[in-house]
Amino acid sequence: MNAPLANAMPDVQNSADSRQIAINKVGIKSIRHPVKVVDKSGGVQHTVASFNMYVGLPHNFKGTHMSRFIEILNGNEREISVESFEPMLREMVERLEAETGHIEMTFPYFIGKAAPVSGVKSLMDYEVTFTGEIRAGGGYEFTMKVVVPVTSLCPCSKKISDYGAHNQRSHVTVTAVLNDHLWIEEAVQLVESQASCEVYGLLKRPDEKYVTERAYDNPKFVEDMVRDVAGLLNKEDRIDAYVVESENFESIHNHSAYALITRDKRIEA
Repeated sequence: MNAPLANAMPDVQNSADSRQIAINKVGIKSIRHPVKVVDKSGGVQHTVASFNMYVGLPHNFKGTHMSRFIEILNGNEREISVESFEPMLREMVERLEAETGHIEMTFPYFIGKAAPVSGVKSLMDYEVTFTGEIRAGGGYEFTMKVVVPVTSLCPCSKKISDYGAHNQRSHVTVTAVLNDHLWIEEAVQLVESQASCEVYGLLKRPDEKYVTERAYDNPKFVEDMVRDVAGLLNKEDRIDAYVVESENFESIHNHSAYALITRDKRIEA
């Protein structure tokens, strides 16, 4: 009963367009879907991701089939992972008869951390984005973005003050184009190692003393943060290109301090 009816309905999206203007990205934004992510320990985290899914639309087509994006997402059920990202993207491009495609998947990722003195355990959450892109000609590129909360302490404040120094929580964001697998935990640890001090979900009093003094002994400007992280990214062969940003939510100002470094190793090779 449904097939003849479907065949009789006009397919407006597939009709011709005479304006001769191609569209770079057309699709759906901000759709949430359950996913699973394998962690470095071999376990699996079940979380919910927000997806953006786009294809390029040639100038001669009026529109794309929006429902097919949802079908592709639901067809993967809960099996979406780094390994299945490229096949899902290629399926999307093929089903939508497109030459280019783009999928972004943003989700919270949890890492168990032990406090530095007491050893009490808690979870820290990090915002992670996986981006896959198929470009004209069929080439595939995968990018991982991780937002890492850390502590920074101002070297100038420490230098000019008789006692104490102002510190703040900072967000260091690394966006890396990868040529091989890089664990989320590795990216987080790389950033945290260059901060004035790490941030923890749970601290006891001895831990608070430790992190306060650790930050005081390791002051960093926002410029220091991005330069030190960039130095480690430069040495990481699994990264082809990167953007590292630091936003310090200043504790004595009503504004943030910000710095950014970008580098594409492929251009310089």
